[in-house]
Amino acid sequence: MKVDKIRNLTDVELSHQERELADQLFKLKFQLNMGQTESLKKIRGLRKDIARVKTILGERERSAAGQKE
Repeated sequence: MKVDKIRNLTDVELSHQERELADQLFKLKFQLNMGQTESLKKIRGLRKDIARVKTILGERERSAAGQKE
């Protein structure tokens, strides 16, 4: 997922996207442990996408806190 696309989402959509990505990551890890998949590339990509979403959410929270002061 591209950063530009993530930045265009609202806070609610970002939270939903984060939950969805975490759910997908859980399922892939489970499949990996069961020996059903060897998709390390997908797991790595999902982890990076989750980090991108969390980073943008954090930026928005910090900017909102800075505007209140």
